[in-house]
Amino acid sequence: MKAITYHNYGSPDVLKIEEVGKPAVGDNDVLVRVRAVAVNPYDWHFMRGKPYFMRLMTGLGNPKKTHFGADFSGVVEAVGKNIAIFKPGDEVFGCKHGAFAEYVCVPEKALALKPKNLAFEEAAAVPMAGLTALQALRDSGGIQSGQKVLINGASGGVGSFGVQIARSYGCDVTGVCSGRNVELVRSLGADQVIDYTKQNFTESGMHYDLILDCVGNRSIFAFRRALTPRGTYVGVGGGGGDWLGPLTGLLTVLIVSWFVRQHVTGMIARITRQDLVKLAELIESGKMKPVIDRRYTFGEVREAMSYLEEGHVRGKLVIVL
Repeated sequence: MKAITYHNYGSPDVLKIEEVGKPAVGDNDVLVRVRAVAVNPYDWHFMRGKPYFMRLMTGLGNPKKTHFGADFSGVVEAVGKNIAIFKPGDEVFGCKHGAFAEYVCVPEKALALKPKNLAFEEAAAVPMAGLTALQALRDSGGIQSGQKVLINGASGGVGSFGVQIARSYGCDVTGVCSGRNVELVRSLGADQVIDYTKQNFTESGMHYDLILDCVGNRSIFAFRRALTPRGTYVGVGGGGGDWLGPLTGLLTVLIVSWFVRQHVTGMIARITRQDLVKLAELIESGKMKPVIDRRYTFGEVREAMSYLEEGHVRGKLVIVL
């Protein structure tokens, strides 16, 4: 089968299409023929080997695992003898490292039935960003109906899902984005949209019960000015430099949380079937939809990663096999 691989850290030029062995199906595996995949900042970190501390796990000089990607959708081709939930022919979506390939073997917990009202390329755009937004707002943020919620980076992958999930909870939602994305964020259900090039929301005098920060472009002290006295800040990445990356922000948030009444925290998404099912339910009920900026072919993965690096993606980038 064909797969996207890389044997060195670096620019998108390190990515290649190679012939590799089709994965063997274990007793607890689901073999999926991949129909579409989506690009994430997660993939960029692995490609570049940054922040550098992650190389302690992925390989100091060169990557230990040469397969690439995470988000995918496709059709079940075979299942192990211990699999009871899925069967051949099922249309599914999920998340598994090394998913940029014609086939991927996935455990049950990282897989769910594809929303019936989405095409494969749309479903591939959902898992990682959708899970991050859902778990950040629900689990880390403790979101409740009627709250004033601000999404910083509302036009990106996580942010675009965050706006819609907050609306599904009955919250008053403010989205922060650039001027060119104001109408997009408003169309997703934001009650107010702030163009960060014209207004600094941390100095506006407005206060929010919950802030989801998908960008990491301001200090935690600036964000605290925009929180209510008992408000919650949840950071999900961005910033930090080459050595520690987002970990820098997480450590800062952890230290600050010891000294303030406001709840400030960071999080990393967990891949669970239950939450993939929840995302599918939100989509099938019409409360959420993925935003796709550009579509690419399998042979254009370098172009997709180059565009991701520019930092101006609206929603998600997908690759159709």
